[in-house]
Amino acid sequence: MGKGKLAKFADMETFSNVYQYPFSVIGHDICPMQGHWRERCFGNDHPIVLELGCGKGEYTVELARLFPDVNFIGVDIKGARMWTGAKMALEQKLENAAFLRTNIEIIDRFFAPGEVEEIWLTFSDPQMKNAHKRLTSTFFLERYRRFLVDGGLLHLKTDSNFLFTYTRLMAEHNALPVEVTTEDLYHDPNIDEATRQILSIQTYYERMWLERGLAIRYLRMRLPHEGSLSEPEVDIPIDDYRSYRREKRTPLETGR
Repeated sequence: MGKGKLAKFADMETFSNVYQYPFSVIGHDICPMQGHWRERCFGNDHPIVLELGCGKGEYTVELARLFPDVNFIGVDIKGARMWTGAKMALEQKLENAAFLRTNIEIIDRFFAPGEVEEIWLTFSDPQMKNAHKRLTSTFFLERYRRFLVDGGLLHLKTDSNFLFTYTRLMAEHNALPVEVTTEDLYHDPNIDEATRQILSIQTYYERMWLERGLAIRYLRMRLPHEGSLSEPEVDIPIDDYRSYRREKRTPLETGR
């Protein structure tokens, strides 16, 4: 491990806006913050919104800046990346931004029923070979239901046509209400200004993909508590480009 990472991990231990509970630490226990994020972390009763797979935390920080009356928590297992957003939030005195370092597979152990209003998924790994690992699969949607308010919002912003199509089909197959869907966010005239303002936040990698001429896709849907969920049995064309640290695929391949 490089000295830079070691220094960042040391910093993270001192950051007041960072909570670290990787599976190796929490095991099968329930996080002591579950049900207490508002009073113990933020000291208010404002709504809580999660960004899952937050990476460097740029989106979490910018959302917190845009909406001071909403509490935002960026979640990721990569502490060295998260350090960037956590440090930025502290320097800018954004008291409504916090970070949770843990495995997203156990995210339901950290929040009580109805404790979270919305979830953001920004440029998640599409996991084209393994549906179980996709952050919009039934495996994860069932977990989100355990702590999202009934009908809570799920935002997906992605450069991956595969993940976008999979999520859209998941919503259709399970009759999940979709409020907004676009295959080219920055060139869609039907996106209203309020939504466009939120979606104008751009991460480092998003700007890189835009420079390469890739279209950014966005979907917003609600996740009701009622009803069973199942996977759509449809073959989806694999992304035919190389995105950041993703293996190259050919357009002839498909995945489910």
